[in-house]
Amino acid sequence: MQTKHQQLTQGAILPSLISFALPVLFALFLQAMYGAADLIIVGQFAGTNEQSGVASGSQLLNLITMVITGFSMGVTVFVAQSVGSGNSKQAGKGIGTGVAIFGTAALLITLFVVPFSDMLAQWMHAPKEAFTQTSSYIRICGIGTIFITAYNVIGAIFRGMGDSKTPLLTVAIACVLNILGDLWLVAGLDMGAAGAAIATVSAQAISVVCSFYFIKKKSFAFSFSRHLIRFDPFCVKRILLVGVPIALQELLVQFSFLFIQVIVNQMGVMESAAVGVSEKVCVFLMLVASAYMQSISAFVAQNNGAKRADRSKKALFYGIETAFLAGAVMGCAAFFAGDLLSSLFSSEPLVIDAAHQYLKAYAIDCLLTAVLFCFVGYFNGCGKTVFVMIQGIIGAFFVRIPVVFLISHLEDVTLFHIGLGTPISSFVQILLCLFVYRYDQAKNTHMTDSFS
Repeated sequence: MQTKHQQLTQGAILPSLISFALPVLFALFLQAMYGAADLIIVGQFAGTNEQSGVASGSQLLNLITMVITGFSMGVTVFVAQSVGSGNSKQAGKGIGTGVAIFGTAALLITLFVVPFSDMLAQWMHAPKEAFTQTSSYIRICGIGTIFITAYNVIGAIFRGMGDSKTPLLTVAIACVLNILGDLWLVAGLDMGAAGAAIATVSAQAISVVCSFYFIKKKSFAFSFSRHLIRFDPFCVKRILLVGVPIALQELLVQFSFLFIQVIVNQMGVMESAAVGVSEKVCVFLMLVASAYMQSISAFVAQNNGAKRADRSKKALFYGIETAFLAGAVMGCAAFFAGDLLSSLFSSEPLVIDAAHQYLKAYAIDCLLTAVLFCFVGYFNGCGKTVFVMIQGIIGAFFVRIPVVFLISHLEDVTLFHIGLGTPISSFVQILLCLFVYRYDQAKNTHMTDSFS
């Protein structure tokens, strides 16, 4: 019996893309709720110091999570290309290799984060009122790195096979458990940031156990056993060629956002909490664009594997058109109702007002990200991850960080001014994507004419 997975190489493109992207969108929404629950419940039932600790700590943990997610794209693309080309045996080897790589990575991350949580909190310039809470949140969540890694690897494997529904189910379980855990430990037992971290790790652990149960219940189009969990040289090379540039790009991009948090932490505990609140709201604002980025990657990889590059190009522009419409709606919500959205995460009027100022800058980025993320998904699916890395580095280190640093030294600077660094960098990255896309199309056209 074969697992049901979506054949992205057949049928009408837009309906196929949307039907694949919707479960990804819902999974990302639940994952965002999963991450937001800590800040929401701490903001409503604990003080600003506890909320600042969660805000700063979650920024660091988000960096780790995004690096793992980017790295796992190597598994998604490898499996999708193998499935698209009909090479099921190679797909099985790739999955086993991915498990071996990520198991090793999780161990190394845990050994770095857990013992050095105080040093990491100090490096982030956590406000002294929230230093203990920040360090505690980082240390406890660091213990759960193995579960964060396992979830992302499992999701990457299923998306590569065209199955976006199983990851949705696993993250739904984690989301519900995390919210219940937060209510019990934070609201009930008054454990603050430490309680939120314990709830997060526990929910992740149970979700991974459920994921393995679902895997056992499924039958695959290829044989897979624990003997395949090894470092196959060919698979390692192919996965790393795709995954490492994306992971490095995510590392540097998230580091630039971490830099913003460090800058703001020095402005005060209220600003620190406000940016933490804003970043959680922004995760929801960017959901459609993020869903398209992951979905287009799998769609393009499968179709390129099946020699259907024409479908890949059409999927890119269908994605841009629909994601841009969603981005316009999200931008309006951020600009005109940012205070209402922020009030879901905090009950402090000063934090809500400062967060709204930051979100007004992000309202611009909602439109730009809709275009940028679709291009990133397309290039990832094409295996052009080195370019994805380069454009991400340029946006983060040559645009966002210098702009934020310069703005932070202006007089009467507000969080709105700080937030402008993000849409400015997105605009530059879109220009780079357009240039490379047009260059590739012109080169392909020239090659076609030469063979005619």
